[in-house]
Amino acid sequence: MDSSRLLRTSAVTLSLVGLLMAGCTEGGTTPAASAPAPASAASAEQLKEYYGQRPAWRACGTSGFECATVKAPLDYADPHGEKIELAVSRVKATGPGRRLGSLLVNPGGPGGSAVGYLQGYAGIGYPAPVRARYDVVAVDPRGVARSEPVRCLDGPQMDAYTQVDQTPDDPGETARLTASFKNFAAGCAKLSGRILPYVSTVESARDMDIVRAVLGDKKLNYVGASYGTFLGATYAELFPSRTGRLVLDGAMDPSLPTAELNRDQTAGFETAFRSFAADCVEQPDCPLGTESPAAAAARLKAFFAELDDRPVPTGETRELGEALATTGVIAAMYDESAWPQLREALTRAMGGEGSALLALADAYYEREDDGTYSNLMYANAAVNCLDQPPAFTGPGQVTAAVPSFEKASPVFGRGLAWASLNCAYWPTKATGTAHRIEAHGAPPIVVVGTTRDPATPYKWAKSLAAQLSSGTLLTYDGDGHTAYGRGSDCIDTAINTYLLDGTVPPPGKRCR
Repeated sequence: MDSSRLLRTSAVTLSLVGLLMAGCTEGGTTPAASAPAPASAASAEQLKEYYGQRPAWRACGTSGFECATVKAPLDYADPHGEKIELAVSRVKATGPGRRLGSLLVNPGGPGGSAVGYLQGYAGIGYPAPVRARYDVVAVDPRGVARSEPVRCLDGPQMDAYTQVDQTPDDPGETARLTASFKNFAAGCAKLSGRILPYVSTVESARDMDIVRAVLGDKKLNYVGASYGTFLGATYAELFPSRTGRLVLDGAMDPSLPTAELNRDQTAGFETAFRSFAADCVEQPDCPLGTESPAAAAARLKAFFAELDDRPVPTGETRELGEALATTGVIAAMYDESAWPQLREALTRAMGGEGSALLALADAYYEREDDGTYSNLMYANAAVNCLDQPPAFTGPGQVTAAVPSFEKASPVFGRGLAWASLNCAYWPTKATGTAHRIEAHGAPPIVVVGTTRDPATPYKWAKSLAAQLSSGTLLTYDGDGHTAYGRGSDCIDTAINTYLLDGTVPPPGKRCR
């Protein structure tokens, strides 16, 4: 498993990239009531040059898409200082019907490429009635993908990092794990020290307001998935009067400190695994047996322990150990359509051939066949470690927390507890804290929650909808991560109606 909190829509995980939370808030602290300032540290006059930009659009990527760059201040407290360039892409409304302006989309992460998501999915896969009326637009957040990406490790270094044992059994293994976190942080400081202090969610939300203005929209219309819900809610908190129609799908709860978020998500993975296990034991090819879901969970946990002692070959120099195998299983929890693939991968791994399960882990990390990685995990840590203080400050605190994580998930709990240690060694001090987001003055906002979502548990959606002064909860009773565009006509119709005419779903609306 990786040590970074990763929350991304399952539309991105169709390639089986997973989302893993871990690390960035003091365990047991009370959520702060404070919120970011309602506007940037600079005045409107000081930011005038940014809001008045006219981007030069050009053809790019897939046919029909345009790309441009938009400038923002690196440090909003010093708008006349260094600048950062943000990559923006759009596909224009296809018609018929009156154009409704721009619809910004974000797949989550933090670290997921919004531009890649737009060109690979949203710009062609969002429901046709929405694409007909909106220009669908994406901006890679600062530090992500095409927007001055954070860099930390080279390919071989990242290979080594992803294989470190995250269930240490003795002081030596604990020391190796903490050393890996320190080396990761040091690499980020060395290669990306200029940008590390300025990649928070608050700054990305302020960037989105510049993009909104540059696009010529009076209000921001937005669909954010997974971590993208936190980005969208933060925008509504900062700019309620400029907020348009916001859909927050697979919601995070901003009021919870990360150690608590991590435990909640650990329980979410357990819920998702139980659904997988219940289905698996009914299948003739289930590698975990056909006795019961509980027996299947025990068999998987025992297999992880076996891999901790004796990794299996994969046909390449990397072996499949416990860390990579766990990552591969977690990756497949995000979309139930991946369950057959997971059954096959586990069958092969339990038979001594780990390449299929390794492939799931590699997709999770966005590792290419040539051994290079996208900057997903680097940006992920950079944003998370800035948004909140570390979950734990040292191994002793993790050891004390392990029982509560194992109670949340007997299969995944120990590893996820130790993964929460990564931000303890981060070179840049956190600038944010957990707090309620109420966004007083914003128009109605639709919050979507999936009852058996592994990465963003349903209770987070209920909490965010209740926090927002204008929040409305839309529930999908089902499996997988996020709901919009995943096959539910009920969900899609409710969201499309809201995006097209502003009508929110009725209270208590529930889809299956």
